[in-house]
Formats: sequence, structure tokens, C-alpha cells
Amino acid sequence: MIRMTTETGEVRTPEPDAPGIMSGMYLWVTIGACALVFLGAFESLAVTTVMPVVSADLGGQRLYALAFAGPLATGVIGMVAAGNWADRRGPTAPLHTAVAAFVAGLLIAGLAPSMEAFVAGRFVQGLGSGGMIVALYVVVARVYPQKRHPAIFAGFAAAWVVPSLIGPTVAAVVTDVWSWHWVFLGVVVLSLAALLMVVPALRGLSGGDVSAPWAFGRLGWAVLAALAVLALNLVGDVPGTGPVLAVAAVVVALIAVRPLAPRGVLRARRGLPTVILVRGLAAGAFIGTQVYLPYLLTDRYALTPTVAGLALTGGALAWSIASTVQGWLGARLPNMTALRIGTAFVLVGIAAVLATTVLQSGALVIAVTWIIAGAGMGLMIPRISALTLALSTPEEHGFNSSALTVADSFGSAMVLAVAGTLFAALATTTDPFTAVFSLSAVIAVAAVILVPRVSHPSARAEVAA
Repeated sequence: MIRMTTETGEVRTPEPDAPGIMSGMYLWVTIGACALVFLGAFESLAVTTVMPVVSADLGGQRLYALAFAGPLATGVIGMVAAGNWADRRGPTAPLHTAVAAFVAGLLIAGLAPSMEAFVAGRFVQGLGSGGMIVALYVVVARVYPQKRHPAIFAGFAAAWVVPSLIGPTVAAVVTDVWSWHWVFLGVVVLSLAALLMVVPALRGLSGGDVSAPWAFGRLGWAVLAALAVLALNLVGDVPGTGPVLAVAAVVVALIAVRPLAPRGVLRARRGLPTVILVRGLAAGAFIGTQVYLPYLLTDRYALTPTVAGLALTGGALAWSIASTVQGWLGARLPNMTALRIGTAFVLVGIAAVLATTVLQSGALVIAVTWIIAGAGMGLMIPRISALTLALSTPEEHGFNSSALTVADSFGSAMVLAVAGTLFAALATTTDPFTAVFSLSAVIAVAAVILVPRVSHPSARAEVAA
């Protein structure tokens, strides 16, 4: 028998090679799980392209931002609920329920006769999507040997990248050729088929730890944070008291999100708290701009959804390439350097979009400048994930990883809520696109300023993503 000696002198017997994730015993669950991630990502990205058409068709300009912010907000509830449920009962029931909610949301949105019904469907869709990704992570932990976890998570990453490259264009083509309704309805059957591929692997899985407490406190805070974000989208234009109610909603949202993240995040405490805060700010600035780009290109430049979608595809492609490059460079590109360059690129891209909007330059300029912002996100996001793990103890990995996901969703939802209020308030008096892009630029500036506070005297050595 072959034995190995570790650096500490411990003698171990090497583990036998585990079957690959595409081997016979894992083939269908791998395809099904990656397909669910792919479809969730597709809906998240594709709707950006078709929303101007949906808004025009249903007369929903006032609720435009809410259609994006709502799913992000309810997704936080789905993440917290599914994680706690899976800890107690295993991943089977949470996954089935999350997929059912995701499909129900698709049906409601795809068949919506009004913008209000469409937004309600998006709420349900976000709830299911948030729960689905958390349940799938638990499925990975229960089904695959630990040695194969990096491979299946790489598959999940690829399932996110591909929709970012083709999703906006595919959705635009479907809208041009058939109808925007099929961007939602067409995914229903595919989602159910993907779940059926995973079901056999769920049979016989042990349940969770029923003695683990229900996290009603965290779930309650998640619900309150989501409600505050949703309220922020609706109260801004209330006559007289609208601005006051909007400020109150922001305060409540910030208070509610506090228990979902490590201490010191809202104060930008040096180290891990600032890492998570920078992630939320960068995501909010990027999404806050990206959501309104197709609207700008179709409304001001009279481009078709297909052509407008190509602008987003350029940014997504740059994100993918930059992410690959930073992985290839590894430790040769220090994490702090990647964050400085990445946040600067995001700011430059957004500022260029703002300047182009103000100067009313050509649409091609916007498409090119958005590539810069996409490259910045691809450069910094993997390194923020690496820093989060490097600055966490093993016992904190789950909570801090969850906090990073919440920062993504919550930061984006908050920025979209404020942007939606600005857009609606200024739509008839001035250029609302300039106001929205200015807000994103200010938030991107904050991310750039805070990056130096990511470093911490007790931080571990630089970690290659």
C-alpha cells in the first residue's frame, strides 16, 4: 500500500481517485444542476435586454427599476430560508420548492396582462432563484466527493458565464422574432427537465440536523430588508412625504441587512468588512448602469433589442476574459492590485457612459466603454471571493460567503431602487439617464476610495484566485 507523508510528518494513505463529475454515476445530476444554474443566470441577464419592450408593451415605466430590484430583494429571503431549511432537513425539499417558485414566477411574468402582474411574477421568480442556488450548493456537498467539488463549482461558474455571453442576444432575438413573453415561458419546460435530471441523485440523501434551530431571526431581518427595498421603489413619488418615506426606507433597509453581514461592514471597518462592502458597491454601480443601458439605446438611439443586447454581450465577454486572465496570472497579480485596477476600470467605464450620454455621442462609444467596465468586474470579483475566504476562519466560511452573496443582491437592489426613484421623478423635467448614471458613478467612486481599507495587518498572505 502506498503511503504519503504530509509536511507535518503525518502518514496518510492516498484516497482512491473519485469518479469524475461527468462519469456515469454523476452525469445526469451534473448536467441538471448546471442547467438550473444556467437558466437562473439566463433569466437574470436576459431580462435586461427585453425590459424596454416589456415596459412599453405594459405601460410600466414607473415600475421599470422595481422589475430588477424586486427579484434581487426577494432572492435574499430565498437564500436565507433555503440555507436554514437545508441545514435541518437536507437539500431535497428546499430544491423542489425553490424550482417550483422559480417556475411559478416565470409563468406569472410570461402571462402577465399588466406591469403590476409582471413585477409580481419577478418577485416570485427571485425568491425561487435565490433558494435554488443555495440548495444546489448543499446538493454538491451531499452528492459529490470533496475531491470533485472544485470541478462541479467550475461547472457552475461556466453556467453563469455562458448566459452572460449569449443571454442578452438570445433574448433579444426571441423578442424580435416571436414575443418577449417567450423569454419567460420558454424557460419553464427547460427548468422542469433540469430538475428531473437531479431528482435521482436526491433519493436516499440523509436529512439535515433537525436539532439545528430555525433561523427565524435572520429570516425576519431578510424579509424586512426586502420589504424596505421594495418600499423604496414605491414611495419616492408619493406627493409631499415621498422623499421622507424614501429616506426612512433606506434607513430600515440598512438596519435590517446588518445581521446578515459581519460586524463593521456599514462602517467600512478595515479588512473583511470592507471587502464585502466594496463588493456590494461595485455590483450596485455596475448593475445600476447596465439595467438602463438597453433602455437608453432603444429609446434614444432607436436601436432594436438585438443590437442593444450586443452592447451588454461585449461587457460580459470582457468580464469573462478578464476573469480568465486574473486566474492565469495567479499570485503574480496581487489581490490588492487586482482590486485597485478593477474598481478603477468600473469607474472609468461608467463615467464614460455618463459622458457619452451627456454629450449625446454615438451608440458605438457606449458599447466600447462598457467593455472597460465589464473587464473591471471580471478582474476584481474573483479576487474579492478569494480575500473573503482568506480573511475568514473555517467556521466563518459559510456565513461570510453568504454575506458576500447578500452584498451582491442587496447592493444592486438598493442602487436600482434609488435609480428608479430618480428616473421616475426626473422623466418629465430633465434627462433621467444622466441622473441614473451619475448615481452609479458616485457609488463607483466610493468603491475606489475604500479599496485601500481592504488590507489588514492580520490578513493572511495574498491568495491567488
